[in-house]
Amino acid sequence: MISRDTKKVFQLAIPAALKHLVDILQILIDMIMVGMVSIYALAAVGMSMQFMMIINVLMTLYVVGGNALISRFIGQRRKKRASALLFSLGIFAVVLSVFVSIGGYYGSEFIYSMMGAEPEVVHQGSLYFKILACAIVVIFIDTLLYNALSAAGDTKNSLYIKLFSAALNAFLNYVFIFGHYGFEAMGIEGAAYATVIAYTFNIAAYSVLLKLPHAKLSFIPVIRVKDMIRAWHVGWSAALDRGISSLSFLVFVAIIAAYGTAELAGYQVGLRIEGIAFMPGFGFAIAAMALVGQNLGANDKEKAYAMGVISGRIAYVFMGSVGVFLILFPEFLVSFFTKDSETIKVASLYLILVGLAQIPLAIVFVYSAALRGAGATKITLKVNVLSLWFLRVIPSYIAYKSGFGIISIFIIMNIETLLKGLIFYYIYQKKEWLETKI
Repeated sequence: MISRDTKKVFQLAIPAALKHLVDILQILIDMIMVGMVSIYALAAVGMSMQFMMIINVLMTLYVVGGNALISRFIGQRRKKRASALLFSLGIFAVVLSVFVSIGGYYGSEFIYSMMGAEPEVVHQGSLYFKILACAIVVIFIDTLLYNALSAAGDTKNSLYIKLFSAALNAFLNYVFIFGHYGFEAMGIEGAAYATVIAYTFNIAAYSVLLKLPHAKLSFIPVIRVKDMIRAWHVGWSAALDRGISSLSFLVFVAIIAAYGTAELAGYQVGLRIEGIAFMPGFGFAIAAMALVGQNLGANDKEKAYAMGVISGRIAYVFMGSVGVFLILFPEFLVSFFTKDSETIKVASLYLILVGLAQIPLAIVFVYSAALRGAGATKITLKVNVLSLWFLRVIPSYIAYKSGFGIISIFIIMNIETLLKGLIFYYIYQKKEWLETKI
């Protein structure tokens, strides 16, 4: 019989995992439709995702700290305090978005050129990103509201909103990109407008949701500077963590790219497929972060610890099962993305190896999220930075320079995941993070 705590984990994790799946599908649909315009448009949209990684670092500044505080306030049954913090962080997100929008609008061509894009890709990318830059505010607010509601224990309504907005985005892509129902074909600019409208719909839907009597949160127009400072105190280390991690990821990809086109393509395909395997881990990470924070707010440290353990155990099973599938059927999965024999070979090798690492990866996902939910972001910063650079990037560079094949890079990546999983497991078991003050 499933315990009450286990049910709570599932109630939060499954909608969060499904939303993550819808996010992936929306990106794939965008890429497919834009790819029908031209290869330059496809490359421009793909490169824009690298820019969004940088922008995500800025969002982390207020999202992670907000999550930790909101979940604690909800655990303390202080909905008004949590709602006031949500309003305060919303104001901060709006102000921050203005500077990001200005930088993105006027610097888009420079950024594409700096990344070595061809002139036509620079042109197409500028058309696309200037439109997105003008609407950064809705992206910032959407991210804040989704994470705040998740921290408060509501992932189901966010899934419903995402399902509708993803369908709206796909329909508007069809209308705006290719020109239907009386609209002029706008190409890549049409894709940008569709994305902006979908995000705007999200904000409108969340605004309605927050006004409902049974909503987990609402907007209370009170700015509590003290709580904002507390959120930033947690958020800065999480933002630095994500920033350095993103940089290490780019360096790691550059090392793989040095091996050749087939190796880079195989890695990218394998990574996309593995992204589906991330779904249960992502869902249970959200559950752990919310439930750990809420129970710490209720001053029940033992239950906070237990919720992370339960989330982790379920994640092991789900991600371990997906790992077995990756190991047994790698070529079948890769065949949906490419027919190139060399790419299939590299991607299949990648999937077999990462399939072996899904259980330690589940530990990393869930326990690092639980620590963030407790506000212990300085711990996750230290572990991630030291692990990624000293156990993955630097050893991979040495292996490449020493003449080892691409398989050595994938093995190093797996070893890093395993060791990081063991480190997070050790830290979590010590329970010292339960005493984190925000």
